[in-house]
Amino acid sequence: MRARIRMTVMLLCLAVLLCACGDKQGAAGEDSSWQIYYLSNDESEIIASPYQPESAETDTEGLIRELTTKLQTFPEMLEYEAPISGTVELLDTVCGEGLLTLNFAASYLELQPTTEILIRAAIVRTFSQIPGVDTVIFQVDGNPLLDAHGEVVGNMTAEQFIYNAGREINTYEKVQLTLYFVDGTGAKLQPVYRTVVYNSNILMERLIVEQLIAGPKTAGSDLAIYPTLNPSCGITNISLRDGICYVNLDENFLVQPNPVTPQATIYSIVNSLAELPEVSRVQISVQGDTSAVFMDAMPLSTMYTRNLDIVASVNQ
Repeated sequence: MRARIRMTVMLLCLAVLLCACGDKQGAAGEDSSWQIYYLSNDESEIIASPYQPESAETDTEGLIRELTTKLQTFPEMLEYEAPISGTVELLDTVCGEGLLTLNFAASYLELQPTTEILIRAAIVRTFSQIPGVDTVIFQVDGNPLLDAHGEVVGNMTAEQFIYNAGREINTYEKVQLTLYFVDGTGAKLQPVYRTVVYNSNILMERLIVEQLIAGPKTAGSDLAIYPTLNPSCGITNISLRDGICYVNLDENFLVQPNPVTPQATIYSIVNSLAELPEVSRVQISVQGDTSAVFMDAMPLSTMYTRNLDIVASVNQ
């Protein structure tokens, strides 16, 4: 009997210890899925470094202070740079109703555009991990941050900084894309140069088509540029083989809500992809089927090559 009692007591003690350990592991400090995002020394990409917060997951303000300190501190890895350092001086933070407002000193405006995008990506992706922070907004001396076109950047989420869903997010890079959208005639293409921060796991060809679907962002520009693809169009698959880029889109591609010629739509895709040296031809399909004729004019069975005749002259 005494042996049985001793065994029961030991089991109870063990249970208490296990519960205590479970509570400790449930804190944010033991969550290894957290990341701190840094810049590379050459400021060409952002890199994620695993981190275990000390603050409780429910302590939103504590986590903001803790992650701010990490973003201001140069890591042990010498090839990394702290995003909030140098000309990037964070004056104050305000968090409420899911919105985290970060107010920077005026020196923030001295950043080069591509470096600024990388810094913004690193900061937004780091803070967006905090429960209770749904969106992040940047201010400079209390005024909303403006983009290169003079438009308010507005509320940002981690998803705005492109990555390949389903894969581990480690390295971000910046790239300048040449995208072709249509001018006011609906028949001629105009090149648009766009700097994008993206995850290095994503296929560059897919990134280009995603940006075409997103449409032109020409606020503040003198150019009248319009979208060429249905914004509801989805990408089923994109692959590259032997110089041929295979673009498989969903059925929304066949629905053209914009006053655009079929040639302009097709060659906006082809010419944008052909800017990549490894792409010589483009094959477009809808749900894997190439038998359709787009807008009764452009057969999808054709493998299209770059067409510069459809690009508007700079002087036009």
